[in-house]
Amino acid sequence: MKCWVCKRQARGFGHMDGRFKIADPRRYPLDWVFCSRRCQDAFHKLYGNWVDAKQFGREVAMIDPSDMEMASMRKCLKAFGEAAGEIGFERPLGAYSEAEALRVIDAIVTCYTDAMVVAHEASKYPPMRGINAPVSDPFADLADDLPWEGI
Repeated sequence: MKCWVCKRQARGFGHMDGRFKIADPRRYPLDWVFCSRRCQDAFHKLYGNWVDAKQFGREVAMIDPSDMEMASMRKCLKAFGEAAGEIGFERPLGAYSEAEALRVIDAIVTCYTDAMVVAHEASKYPPMRGINAPVSDPFADLADDLPWEGI
């Protein structure tokens, strides 16, 4: 099964709805499973906000984006500007046709996804003291250091 939040492989984290009794099948939604505690917590924060909004008519708050997500959003401004520039800045977004709106959305989502991949790849290995850039393969030069290789 896939994580309900990020669509990675679920790893045993689930959701239990305490409003129902133990024997009630609604207590354990089978598709609400998660890969990590982080995704489980994010889901419960969103779910709690949704329940509050439904019951009390409150505004649903967005989870605060991380610094990496904010940087990726800023990188999307150029892609958004280019896509909107092709359509025309004089028209408001509400006047775009479906195809034009989808073109803008595609430009933004593609740029954001690419920026997040680059950011995650850059932080794949933690920086080491004395090395400015992250190393993509920390064991790449290991074969040169083997004593029996030089014989």
